[in-house]
Amino acid sequence: MFWNPKLPLIAILRGIRPDETLAHVGALIEIGFDAIEIPLNSPDWQTSISLAVEHFGTQAWIGGGTVLTSAEVDGLSDLGARLVVAPNTRTALIRHAVANNMQVIPGIATPSEAFEALEAGAHALKIFPASSCGPDFVRAIRAVLPPVPLYAVGGITANNLAAYLAAGCTGAGLGSQLYRPQQPLSQTKAMAQAFMQTFRAATP
Repeated sequence: MFWNPKLPLIAILRGIRPDETLAHVGALIEIGFDAIEIPLNSPDWQTSISLAVEHFGTQAWIGGGTVLTSAEVDGLSDLGARLVVAPNTRTALIRHAVANNMQVIPGIATPSEAFEALEAGAHALKIFPASSCGPDFVRAIRAVLPPVPLYAVGGITANNLAAYLAAGCTGAGLGSQLYRPQQPLSQTKAMAQAFMQTFRAATP
């Protein structure tokens, strides 16, 4: 198993509740998203991820975000999740996720963290927070990295996504600009379409 979403945009549904999960995840998949992250600081994340895996696990990469411990990796594995996204670089966690046959995307903000994560087996890297690093950092670090998938996460909007892609990012993780807790389904659909249009225009 290897990290191969058809659309390199990860939908981050921080704060989503179980009663909202199926509608929002279903709408995102219908639009074309196939990587869904539900952060573990969301209410009753276990139920939300379990529902997403049960209903959409064969159509999308479903996983958890803000994963900080190996125990949380085990919890995700038990739920059938395939994706582990962390805000930082912890080599023990990365190795544990890989050993559990899960895809792991750790957060990095320096070249040292990037290479430590890759040595531990990371399948992709998450530049976080991207808004603090900027496209110039992406361009500089891409020059020394192997051809690993590189995602910009944190402060990505439909207006700045193209700049990160042009600098060398494979894709991005889309958080509050895509989804905010309890927002209407129509808003999620509208923002997903906007990001999709921007991505397609930037990657003809």
